[in-house]
Amino acid sequence: MAYTLRNRALARFGFRSLALGLLLWPALALAAPVPPVADSIAVNVDQAKLVKLPGKVATIVVGNPLIADVTLQPGGIIVVTGKGYGATNFIALDRAGEVLVDRVIQVEGPTDQLVTVYRGVERESYSCMPICQRRITLGDGGDYFKAAMDQAGSLNSSATGQAAAAGKAQN
Repeated sequence: MAYTLRNRALARFGFRSLALGLLLWPALALAAPVPPVADSIAVNVDQAKLVKLPGKVATIVVGNPLIADVTLQPGGIIVVTGKGYGATNFIALDRAGEVLVDRVIQVEGPTDQLVTVYRGVERESYSCMPICQRRITLGDGGDYFKAAMDQAGSLNSSATGQAAAAGKAQN
């Protein structure tokens, strides 16, 4: 009999503690300091996004420039460019060194219709919009990546050379 009374007393104590905790929880939650949740900026790899910052930004610091690049433009606009997959942060400071903005940048994969071809352990990427063309993507095989970069470099050099020659011909 004493054992049963003791169990009932413990049960009442547990129920009362639970009820008191539920009643006090909102007050405790409001009193406890909650760290601010950083707004994140989502950008795709190899793409850029414009973001408006508060005025008087003098310095931008990027946590990992291999993931994202941030460039300050006149008027408090920044250009955020996705360089590699993952997350990093950037901090904007005024001339006095006060932190104006501290935000996370999330760099995600391409959103176009990407087709990935595996040849053993080597990987090749193609953008298929509407027909498939080579697309250099982080993680592609070394030979494929180099060949595509060399072709892009040759094309860029030819275009730059032709533009320079056209400019000289006009003078």
